[in-house]
Parts: sequence; structure tokens; C-alpha cells
Amino acid sequence: MKKLLSTLGILATTLTASGYAETWQEVEQQADGQTVYFHAWGGSQEINRYLQWAGSELKARYNVTLNHVKVSDIAQTTARLIAEKAAGKNSGGSVDMVWINGENFKSMKDNQLLFGPFVEQLPSWQYVDKSLPVTVDFSVATDGLEAPWGVGQLVFIHDAQNLNNPPRSFAEMLSYAKAFPNRLTYPRPPEFHGTSFLKAMLIELTQNDPALQKPVSDADFAKITQPLWAYLDQFHKVAWRGGKQFPAGTAESLQLLDDGQTDLAITFNPNAVFSAQASGNLAPTTKAYAMDAGALSNIHFLAIPWNANASAGARVAINFLLSPEAQSRKGDLNIWGDPSVLNSQYLSGSAKNTQQFKSIAEPHPSWQSALEKEWLKRYGN
Repeated sequence: MKKLLSTLGILATTLTASGYAETWQEVEQQADGQTVYFHAWGGSQEINRYLQWAGSELKARYNVTLNHVKVSDIAQTTARLIAEKAAGKNSGGSVDMVWINGENFKSMKDNQLLFGPFVEQLPSWQYVDKSLPVTVDFSVATDGLEAPWGVGQLVFIHDAQNLNNPPRSFAEMLSYAKAFPNRLTYPRPPEFHGTSFLKAMLIELTQNDPALQKPVSDADFAKITQPLWAYLDQFHKVAWRGGKQFPAGTAESLQLLDDGQTDLAITFNPNAVFSAQASGNLAPTTKAYAMDAGALSNIHFLAIPWNANASAGARVAINFLLSPEAQSRKGDLNIWGDPSVLNSQYLSGSAKNTQQFKSIAEPHPSWQSALEKEWLKRYGN
């Protein structure tokens, strides 16, 4: 595989921050011996194990050490990079690679914190399914500053043995919560899954108001979100722990379902149920489903900070993570099950048939921080 990618990349060039053009072979030579500090969410055993595998492959093939820096919210990394920029640290940065999308990408792009463009020079770019929205991130153009890595969809998991007919809309969810108090909940915003739950609910309650695709204004926000807060005021009264306590994230959400404390769990991976079953974290009778209107969907990406100490190593790592071999393993239903961004003809095994639901587009990223701020003001205490 290394020889194949090297051969494909001989003619490929990539522009460094200084504008110097390199062949892919030169990028690989620069990467030899580098350590890549990869800031990525660390809240999933399946994902962490996958990255351990990727790290061992990168070490064996390219002598690149992948150090997974586990973060609970990539916004912490964004703040670190902004601080390095303010301090004039334009080289030798502490972060070499980030797993981002949405609001964090927009913030990094606006603050000129990203290396590139580099994406189209990756040899593995040829395998990417260009029919997917791989050049926009929450309606913001990526401009080659981040490489697509996988497809995310907000879905719900239920145990069919205990709940055969789960709620198919947020309106039905409220009715269910009232009929069966203390059985439903969602992760606490600003945790990614919790905020995604709010966005999906807002889209349904407003029939996807066109204003959600535009930068948020104070006037629009107050008017458009009014049904959301009215809903949550009712929902929290009958939610798990009376809406006074919330799961920390999707891992705790799955644990509560498996323990029989709640009837629904939330994940942003439509195939997470399979890997969780394979690792013994969910019963064989659990199933994933999306609301009838569809699933809030996005592409998640990999990027390199402008001041990365190991930008060549990061490019080699990203190129490997986009390879058919790595994407097939990532899409394996027993390993991670993350839907691939590659054309299916390049995939093998169960990754060729990973489950996806009807898609609902994300709102403009400015809505995310506004929702989180207001949620914390209303319910954070």
C-alpha cells in the first residue's frame, strides 16, 4: 500500500505555508521520524482502539508516531491555537492535527489557524466520493483546509425487546416522555451530541426555517428558538432525573440504555450500535433509527494547524486515514462502523454497506454557540 500511494503521489504536489512546492515523496521523507500530536475526541472505546491501530500502521509503514491527545471538546484545542497565534508562535506548535467540523472549523478558518490548502494534493483524494458535501462544512467552504474523514448522522438507539415502537418525531418524543416519566434524556450541551439534539429539535419545531441556514441575529434567535425552549420546559419536567441532571456524552447515554435506566440513547454514528454490540456494551436486541423527517447529518474532517511542528507527518497520517484500507477498517461494523467518505467501489467488507438515513443539513455554525449559550443560561444550573 505504501508503495502504491508513493507511486500515485510522485506527481502530486502540495504547497507549504511558505509556498514551496513539494512532491508527495518529499512529504513522506520529511514525515519520517516525526511525532504527530492528534487532538481528537476521546469519548469512545471503539474510536480510541481504531486510532491505536492506525498509529501502529503509521509507525510501521512511515515511521510516523501518532499521539492521540484525547479531548472532550475540540473547542479547547481551538482556544489553545488562538492563544498560540496571539503569542506569535508561528512554528513549533503543540498541535499537529485536529478532528473538527462546524463551528470549530469556522472559528479556526476565520482566525487563520489552518495549514493549507493541502487536501487535493493527497494521493488518497482520488478515492473520495465527490457527490458528498466534502467541500463545505456547515455551509462554510472548506477551501482545501480540511480533509473529509467520515459521515455523521444524529440517530437514536432503542432496545426493541423493551420498546418496539420508538418515537418517530420530537413531538412524539414529548408525548412518550409524559406517558413514561424519567425514561428519556439527552447529553448536556455544549457536549457535541447534546447540542446536535437541540439543533435537530429546532429544525423540526420550526419546519427548518430558512433563517437557520444564515448567520444568526439576535432578533431571529429570540423569535425562532421560542418553540424550542417551550418544548424543553415541558420535556425536562418528565425527563430522566427530572431534567436536573444530564449524561456527559454519548458513552454515558449508551450506558444508561444498557443499564435499563433510559429507553433511548443518542449517537452521531448510524452504525455505532453494531460496534457496541460487538464489544458487549449493548444488547443484541438494540437497533438504531432516525426520525421520520431524517437525520441531522454532516461530514467530519481532519485539519492541520498553521504552526504544526509536524505538518508533513500530519499529511501522511491524513492520507493514510483516507486510504481504502483505513476507511474499510473504520467502516467495519464490528470495529467503528463510521460511514466512509470514499466511493464504495474502493471499500471492502461491511464498510461497503454501512447504514445511512435520509439527510437533514446542519444549520449555519453561528447557531451552535448561540444555542449553547442560551441553554446554559436557562438550564445549566
